[in-house]
Amino acid sequence: MPSTPGELRRLAAAGGPAKYHDANAARGKLFARQRIDILVDEGSFVEDGQLANALADGLPADGVVTGSATVDGRPVCLMANDSTVKAGSWGARTVEKIIRIIEKACAAGVPMIYLVDSAGARITDQVQLFPGRRGAGKIFATQVRASGVIPQVCALFGPSAAGGAYIPAFCDLVVMVEGNASMYLGSDRMVEMVTGERTTLEEMGGARMHTTVSGVGHLLVSDEPAALGAVRQYLSYFPSRCDGPLPATDPRPAGKGDIRALVPDSERVAFDMRRVVRALLDEDSFFEIHPGWARELTVGLGRLDGRPVGVVANNSMVRGGVLFVDSADKAAHFIQLCDAFGLPLVFLADVPGFMVGTAVERQGIIRHGAKMITAVAEATVPKACVVIRKAYGAGLYAMAGPGFDPDVTLALPTAKIAVMGAEAAVNAVHAHRIAAVADPDERAALVDRLRREYERDIDLVRLAADLVIDAIVEPEELRGELIARLALAAGRERPRYPRRHGVTPV
Repeated sequence: MPSTPGELRRLAAAGGPAKYHDANAARGKLFARQRIDILVDEGSFVEDGQLANALADGLPADGVVTGSATVDGRPVCLMANDSTVKAGSWGARTVEKIIRIIEKACAAGVPMIYLVDSAGARITDQVQLFPGRRGAGKIFATQVRASGVIPQVCALFGPSAAGGAYIPAFCDLVVMVEGNASMYLGSDRMVEMVTGERTTLEEMGGARMHTTVSGVGHLLVSDEPAALGAVRQYLSYFPSRCDGPLPATDPRPAGKGDIRALVPDSERVAFDMRRVVRALLDEDSFFEIHPGWARELTVGLGRLDGRPVGVVANNSMVRGGVLFVDSADKAAHFIQLCDAFGLPLVFLADVPGFMVGTAVERQGIIRHGAKMITAVAEATVPKACVVIRKAYGAGLYAMAGPGFDPDVTLALPTAKIAVMGAEAAVNAVHAHRIAAVADPDERAALVDRLRREYERDIDLVRLAADLVIDAIVEPEELRGELIARLALAAGRERPRYPRRHGVTPV
């Protein structure tokens, strides 16, 4: 056993046996300390607890690297599981190191970054690490208390197993490397033993599944450098703590694209709202979150005139832009994230409303929709509602319509605001009258007249005259209008409500 501190530090920095380093390299996985070197500014990392469990055999740093550094010149705290040490599993000192670094991030008011690659708790050490006041549960309790106070970001390079899967779950953003990253509460062997189901870790908890089906993962990337780059980019939009200033950059010109040409006049013609978002924001500034999950709604970060904003936009290219259970949850999480850290919200509405039918009612579309509407109502950051083409029914409410105190409600000339579209409304109100007309031509003429009457009733100019909307804006004017309106709203005081917290819909 080495006896000098210098020799112990050298062994701790080397990680586990060479065969595990080689096995990881064969799978395209980097060593934990290499990941840190790529992520942080050169020479800025200061390590804590390097000699944890130094007197034990084969447990360098007890399988986790923790410390502080700078990323793009801004201080952060971080932890990185070392999968060459007992597959990155947790012992008592591992847990204590993780708790301490989260506490340090909270005390310093800096972002916390989790570089996860862990097989979970060491069952042989469960009495020491599992049940106590400074046991594994304290990690999650500390993460929850840090939520909304400091940014918490996870890059997942390998497994995040059993209870350890909750570290990513409590983070604001989870980036997963395809082919290697996974999250699961029970291994495939455990699942077969308990339920009889035969599956694989990839099917049950792989990166692609979690970023397209479950929504637990936010971004799917091809390799580890891409994951670390995504973490850096994501943090560039956020303050270091909830009450800190937003990190502004030099203004850039608008992204490529002609919004007038991108938005079809007919609401029956689908278009990709993401192209409108990119044309509206500063060039190359759009960072989409959850691009593979609930794609009928697009959310992401960007900049307007150099200032960070969050964007919530309906995408008619997928499911007609109708809101479903997952898209409501996706929106609620993102709106709360932006509100927690002071990012203004821009809603781009082209929404027929929430989905109807037996299937979605059984899934709880009402309570999921209520979560989204609750998030909109509770958000105290500046909000801009832009009706791009249509905002029908409760879809208007979910997209921060006038009843939810947006700082401004704008509409393009293509916009329509109503309880429902003309076709559905005419059918709902006049179905018996229409059915009573035997002649097909007469029936078609009646339907056409009733639709025109309905559309006159919801005329956009009338809504502007009644002050339902603040302005009808030409597509070429929209970016400038938003920049000016949000600049004014940035100076107002955010209201505080005299309560502990609301009760979130189930």
